[in-house]
Amino acid sequence: MKLTDFDALSFDCYGTLIDWETGIARHLARLQLSDGTSPDPEALLATYADMEAAAEREFPTDRYPDILRRSLQNTGTALGIDVSDEAARAFGASIPAWPAFPDSASALNRLSRRYKLIILSNVDRASFAASNAKLGVTFDAVLTADDIGSYKPDPRNFEALLQRLDEQGIPRNRLLHVAQSLFHDHLPAKAIGLPTVWINRRFEKTGSGATPDVAPEVRPDWEFRSMKDFADAVTAES
Repeated sequence: MKLTDFDALSFDCYGTLIDWETGIARHLARLQLSDGTSPDPEALLATYADMEAAAEREFPTDRYPDILRRSLQNTGTALGIDVSDEAARAFGASIPAWPAFPDSASALNRLSRRYKLIILSNVDRASFAASNAKLGVTFDAVLTADDIGSYKPDPRNFEALLQRLDEQGIPRNRLLHVAQSLFHDHLPAKAIGLPTVWINRRFEKTGSGATPDVAPEVRPDWEFRSMKDFADAVTAES
């Protein structure tokens, strides 16, 4: 396969285009253990990852701000830390403040000259609109958990993606899925036969950050350290 064999790119947003770990970590950093110390940041992210994944499975029709609120409170409970309702609500409302990665907007602009661009994201419409303003492109389709009624890695989200392809007249074998999270995206995408590009934003870090670890279970077709590197590779093939 070549990157230029495809007509459309579907993207995860948070973790791939928007720096969700920075957004999450700003709020997790305020948590303190009973002795007044702060938990190890990477261990805290790992605990949070499990809590968010569990909340998304258990409450698939909750809006993403409510998932965030619930996940922060459950992270606190798991670590014996009291999380106030005010802190949880502030975290849930923080998505519009999460920054885009510095290379996202320019890379998307370059890729839009060759491909249809589709978002498949675990978010609600209102929060994504605020993030989209940071990305500088108009996507050809946007599918959110808010629309679908479930969260990735639920297969229903990828079934909805394929249905949207059919509606737009794009052959399914001409779609390439691009994402950071092996757990939320690559595992279910590969399960239905989609080729994938891993934007490995954590290449300099150990662990899997704010996503559960499934690294041995899935093999993306391509791996790049940034959206810029991915766009550069497409240009090199053109």
